[in-house]
Parts: sequence; C-alpha cells; structure tokens
Amino acid sequence: MNTLITEIKKYVTELKIPGINQSLKMKIEEAYRLDKSYEEFLKEIFEEAYDLRKENGRKGRIRNAKFPYSKYLDSLQIEFLPEEAKKKLKELKTLEFIEEGRNIILAGNPGTGKTHLSIGLGIECCNKGYKVYFATVPSLINELKESRSNKRLHSFEKRFERYDLIILDELGYISFDKEGSELLFTFLSLRAERKSTIITTNLSFDRWDEIFNDAVLTAALIDRMTHNSFVINMNGGSYRMKETKEWLEKSL
Repeated sequence: MNTLITEIKKYVTELKIPGINQSLKMKIEEAYRLDKSYEEFLKEIFEEAYDLRKENGRKGRIRNAKFPYSKYLDSLQIEFLPEEAKKKLKELKTLEFIEEGRNIILAGNPGTGKTHLSIGLGIECCNKGYKVYFATVPSLINELKESRSNKRLHSFEKRFERYDLIILDELGYISFDKEGSELLFTFLSLRAERKSTIITTNLSFDRWDEIFNDAVLTAALIDRMTHNSFVINMNGGSYRMKETKEWLEKSL
C-alpha cells in the first residue's frame, strides 16, 4: 500500500492540489477501518483540500492587500465612534457597496477611528473573496510618479483595475505638486462608479483645494468621488484616546 500512496502523492503534487498529501495515509487507513465507501472517502479528501485552498486564498488576499496592521470590525468599540459612523456601520458591513461600486469617504479630525474602520472593512472584504489594496495617499502618488517616469503608468493603472476595493488613507496630511494632483485625479477618475474606493481624510471638502492646489480639478474630483457615495462625518472625540483610557482603567 505504501508504494500506491507514494504514487498517488506524486500525481496529487503534479496536479497541484494542496491539502491532500499531508493527511492522505491517515485518511486511507481511516477509510479501511471504518469501511467507508469510495464516494465518501473521495468527498472527504477533496473537501479538506477545498477548505485549505479557500483558507490560503483568504490569507493571501489579506497579505497582498498590504494593510499596515490588522484591525477587525468585531473589535471596533462602536460606542466610541462618531454618531454618523454608528448609524451607517450596519449597512457598510453588508459590503453591498462593493457590488454597487460605491465609494466611502470618511472625513473628520484625527483619532476618530477612520483608519480602523477602513481596514476593518477591507479585511472583511478579503474574507468574502474580494481583492483589496491599501495605501496612504502620499505613497500611492510616489508609485504613480515612479511608474510614469519608467513609462509603466498604463500597466500600473491596469493592475489596479483588478482590485474590487482600494483604500487610500491620510488624504490631507501632505499636500502635493501639480503632477501628483493630476495623477491622483486620473487614477481615481478611472475607478469612479466602476470600482469602490475608501478615502480617509482629515479635511472637509471645502479645504481639499489646499492639497490639490487647483480649484477646477478639486471640484471635478469631489463631484466624481461623492456621486452615489457614502460620505461619513467622522468628527468627534478621539477614538484612540477613549481606547487608551479604557485600557488604562482595566490595567489599574
């Protein structure tokens, strides 16, 4: 039987079916012992391989999303969120905004849970099979500039069309030059009403011109990004400070 198992493992390896070889010998012995039918035996080994592939895919999507750290919706302390975020959270958690190609703009002062909420939604999307990419706005602009200088801008933009959700963090912390503004405008416009984008920003819309330095371009971008989108006011007390205070109270 060992020779047969070796041959089976060889075929499984060639067919690139993970999750079978590791437990094959044990599964065969169990099937003999319990007198399982061929159909039952095959169903079990392929079911295990399918579950492993699905789990590896989920982990791979989270890894490829490039989240700076892990934050989950389940760990959100809802009572600390601004009122508008509390009201919209249930709807956002359905992830229907992905299927509808709607954007989410989380705008408000620092520390109110914008990044935690965006990463939490991103990880939930990865868990449900969607492709997600996370970047800060300054790092994305640097990538766009580098791609343009290397004459790879078109292929860079095409690559990003495959993502169901792109999360752009920290719009407003750093202003950019004319080239950066135009590249970001084009990049976001390509996704408008087709694929979803989440933007976190500490600036209200009337101050976006401070970072884009072009009133016409800013107005056009706001119009495209907000059409049929969730625009959530995240102004409120500091979510981080409330979390820290609660942690300290528990520790004492």
